[in-house]
Amino acid sequence: MAPTTNRSRPPPGPPRPGPQRRHNRQPRQRPSGPTRRRLRRPAPGRADPVFVLVIGGGKVGYYLTKELIDSGHEVVLMEKDKDRANQIADEIGSIVISHDGCEGKYLAEAGANRADIVAAVTGDDEDNLVICQMAKHHFDVPRTIARVNNPKNEELFKHLGVDELISPTRMILGSIEQDIPVHELLHLAGLGEGELELIEAHLQAGSPAIGKASKDIPVPEGCSLFAVVRDGVATPLRPETVLAEGDKVIAIGKGDCQALLHEQLIGEAAGVGAGAGGG
Repeated sequence: MAPTTNRSRPPPGPPRPGPQRRHNRQPRQRPSGPTRRRLRRPAPGRADPVFVLVIGGGKVGYYLTKELIDSGHEVVLMEKDKDRANQIADEIGSIVISHDGCEGKYLAEAGANRADIVAAVTGDDEDNLVICQMAKHHFDVPRTIARVNNPKNEELFKHLGVDELISPTRMILGSIEQDIPVHELLHLAGLGEGELELIEAHLQAGSPAIGKASKDIPVPEGCSLFAVVRDGVATPLRPETVLAEGDKVIAIGKGDCQALLHEQLIGEAAGVGAGAGGG
């Protein structure tokens, strides 16, 4: 019988460490600020998505934001009225900030330093100008758009470098002017105490004034032709200026001379459009 060999077992080593519980694990912190809507892939034929910061949650800002979202752009909307901001947030999500866009720190929180466009569309022209100035000069935003409620402020906005102006007044006026027949005299303004009127005549085909020098156009007593708008440029009307189709002739005269002026410039029945827009 073969002898039994005693194999010695190695001494037991230290116990293997089991999985350790992380008692001090901190919960993941979400970044502060508005939650930005995830971009959709733009539809064929549409521009690449951009980040637009909209200031002003009135009707203009609200519908602008919705359209931008539907077009696949990234948007943050700022509205200083808390109740209005909450109302919009309930409809379109947490992309709304309830802060004053005229304050630089809140523009920074909204991401103005990476915005492609800042659109200031509040109902206050002064606020819109301040917002666009800060966006352009403090955050280097490539494109600024401002709503201009008072047309008298348009030149100031342009002079101070706002890239694009949106004027509801101009839009409505342009729509109205499209409905004014071109064969009418257009009353522009009353001068003095209403004794004189500033009038515009748009020369269309058939006008007896086309091809004539202004000195050869008989005008009634108490009336004078003093300017012409051609290709969007207004110039003084000199005696040798030959009028062409499409010109807009600016005249000044008494109200009772409009019928004859209409006949000489428009060429239709006298008085058809006399004083259009006046009263």
